[in-house]
Amino acid sequence: MSPPVTRIHSDEKLPETADVVVIGGGIAGVTAAYALAKKGHSVALIEKGHVAGEQSSRNWGWCRQQNRDLRELPLAQRAVSMWSGLNKELGAETGFRPTGLLFVTEKQSDLDLWSSWVERARDYQVHSRMLTAAEAKAMTTGSTGNWIGGVHSPSDGRAEPALAAPAIAEGARRLGVTIHQNCAARGLETTAGKVSAVVTEKGTIRTGAVLAAGGAWTSMFCRHHGIKLPQAGVRSTSFFTEAAPQVIEGGLSMPDITFRRRLDGGYTVGISGRGLLELTPQGMLYTQQFWPTFRKRRWGLKIRAGRSFFAGPEAFSRWTNDSVSPFERIRTFDPPAQEELVTFGLKRLGELYPELANLKVAHKYGGLVDFTPDWIPVISAVDALPGFHISTGFSGHGFGIGPAAGQLAADLIANDTPIVDPHPYRYSRMIDGTDLGEPGMM
Repeated sequence: MSPPVTRIHSDEKLPETADVVVIGGGIAGVTAAYALAKKGHSVALIEKGHVAGEQSSRNWGWCRQQNRDLRELPLAQRAVSMWSGLNKELGAETGFRPTGLLFVTEKQSDLDLWSSWVERARDYQVHSRMLTAAEAKAMTTGSTGNWIGGVHSPSDGRAEPALAAPAIAEGARRLGVTIHQNCAARGLETTAGKVSAVVTEKGTIRTGAVLAAGGAWTSMFCRHHGIKLPQAGVRSTSFFTEAAPQVIEGGLSMPDITFRRRLDGGYTVGISGRGLLELTPQGMLYTQQFWPTFRKRRWGLKIRAGRSFFAGPEAFSRWTNDSVSPFERIRTFDPPAQEELVTFGLKRLGELYPELANLKVAHKYGGLVDFTPDWIPVISAVDALPGFHISTGFSGHGFGIGPAAGQLAADLIANDTPIVDPHPYRYSRMIDGTDLGEPGMM
């Protein structure tokens, strides 16, 4: 069941032209549209369903620098800084609170990994610090875990996925962006080898620049135009509880589960490292690229065949720009929660925090997290098709780094000085034989 999301209205008429067309109304798309509008560009935002309908409303709501892959850390740092000013800038509630994030463990291997990260992250002036067993216990009053230590990032925070992307989209609209929901982008038109238009189910928009920010659907859109994009989706399960006693203010990662305080007084609970991998044609196409990551992360995955082989973001479909596309057949990809994971998460929460035992689940939902082989997003131009840009593959990190990711995409499209070094996020690494290796941190 879809999580509740703030709904916004659509603009009635498609513009005939726009400087930039952004495809996708998730966090990556709305932040890019907002940043482009601030630069003075005319922008049309196209969304096949509704803003924040898929993974941008189904994530944990963590806005963190802690334990990021160092290649992604500069983007995460800029994002946290941007989150801190968004409520005031937008005049709206994104739910962001700089409450800090905490990781605790009973395993020495976790401490060794976190300690190594903290040491390497010193060059980035990150404020994280390692905790002794006594400090970890003191910061988790009421927990039953035999923590041997932890790591705390006081400058990180949390936001509300159901509020944030819609609030940013409305901020973009006030700057002139037109927003078109229930309007699928079927494909591109080109002139002299360059992007010249976007064809939607409701009409054509002439443009010289397009950003594909369609989350798990981006690879399918690219494949429609002969562009390879290794991307794999893993189904996740999360839930949130009814209002409960406050045992933490921010977010806490413990063995097996994470949870964070919500504005409504409940908790959003995630099940760490566990998910469902459905066999799909796209998955088989990119098996080689994902094999190193799969071997490392296999322990937490349940694998099965299912309907995703024939329908959904990773099925193989053919269509023309004047026919109904797969994006119209599935407006919102809404996988069900895995009941066994909900039961497991609720049980573990009560075991680790007896004060939270017997909580009722207010809402449970599935999601589809789109990954790249190295777990680093693609935010980049595609040189083979001038005017075409991609912002996708956020590998479970997209919400937290969303504001900075949108700014980087806007900078690249506008040919302005980028907010961070864009090299780690280049599309070319996906296809030029670069050794992508294994993901760094989580």
